[in-house]
Amino acid sequence: MALFEAEISIELREILLKDRPKALYKISSKGTVPVLQINSETIIDESLDIMIWVINKSKINWLEHEKTKQLEMIRVNDTDFKYWLDRYKYSDRYPNKTHEEYQKKCGEFLSSYNSILKSKIYLFGEQYQLVDIALFPFIRQCAHINSNWFENNFKNLNTWLNKIKLSSLFLSIMNKYNI
Repeated sequence: MALFEAEISIELREILLKDRPKALYKISSKGTVPVLQINSETIIDESLDIMIWVINKSKINWLEHEKTKQLEMIRVNDTDFKYWLDRYKYSDRYPNKTHEEYQKKCGEFLSSYNSILKSKIYLFGEQYQLVDIALFPFIRQCAHINSNWFENNFKNLNTWLNKIKLSSLFLSIMNKYNI
């Protein structure tokens, strides 16, 4: 979304995660996506790092409000929330707790986001910022596991999610590719 917003042209290569091409490992030994190869010396293989690179190279102002707080919120989301989200999403792989216990742990994070959105359209104001774009894919995944639970318990967050899902930015990049 950041690349599109900044109007940075890229060559997009869709891959199947269960059949990762060797070329991916040549670019990044981690073999994870996304990966942005800027040139033969510069490879960025973390979503947040790609977005920050885009912000620094463009005129988009996604870090104009409370940069430090946004980055901390993203860090907590990418580590702590993602940990519980993976277990909630794939609870059959993690039998240490029940699906409901994992859901409850995710709910703790979602509740805090929901509270923030009581008085704001986006997490840091009236326009989306980096934190909104960075958290969005995780919140979207979580909401899709049990949409009734999500919609009934996190009304502000659900409004926020739908606002981004219906945005021209999101709709412009959500293309399905045949691979």
